[in-house]
Amino acid sequence: MYAFDVTRPKTVDEAVAALSQEDAQALGGGQTLIPTLKQRLASPSALVSLTGIEDMKGVCQDGDTLVIGGGTTHGTVASEGGAYPALAALASNIGDPAVRNRGTIGGSLANNDPSACYPSAALASNATIVTNSREIAADDYFQGLFTTALDEGEIITSVRFPIPQAANYQKFVQPASRFALVGVFVSKHADGVRVAVTGASEDGVFRWSDAEDALSGNFSPDAVDGLTASADGLMTDLHGDAEYRAHLIKVLTKRAVAACQ
Repeated sequence: MYAFDVTRPKTVDEAVAALSQEDAQALGGGQTLIPTLKQRLASPSALVSLTGIEDMKGVCQDGDTLVIGGGTTHGTVASEGGAYPALAALASNIGDPAVRNRGTIGGSLANNDPSACYPSAALASNATIVTNSREIAADDYFQGLFTTALDEGEIITSVRFPIPQAANYQKFVQPASRFALVGVFVSKHADGVRVAVTGASEDGVFRWSDAEDALSGNFSPDAVDGLTASADGLMTDLHGDAEYRAHLIKVLTKRAVAACQ
């Protein structure tokens, strides 16, 4: 690692002020940033740890919405997110126990890894990402590979998930990393169905609109039978080519819908 200072603010305002320093970088659970620093692929002058901000932790229900603090660990989402079972189940299968006890939902969404699980849940749920300065709809938040609508120094303080009528997440796990080779989150709401795919595209998480249209009219696995997920723009690597990932998108969508029945 290169040398850096560490600041541990106790409030969001203190964190925002600390992040105004030149080359300062926010540190959540550190599950991506710390390995990056160890490999000397980043050289911030200071790390601003968000782990001491109690106002950014916890899970609560606000009417028909599940509100999760940005500093809440995956393990806490899994154990306390029972009002949204599909989301709690997703969190329970992220990484291994060490990752779940340190990694945070805010850190995952801010990083926007193209194979991370939470982006699919946020996009399929039509979630709202709340920061220290504004609210961002999930449809506007994810902007490409490791790219989001967050401004420099902006902090995710909470995420608001509308609780759907039915939902399920299906993840085809890459065994070594525990990331999704392909993951599909299906969420049924009163105004229709949303289907979000992670792990497949070169541009990160995306919605499969053809499946959404079919499932909004007939919420059953059979509604997907006549569809074909396009392989255009999907990733090809040593774990699977674009056509394989396209096949998995359809298979996992059907499984997710079946699990909702």
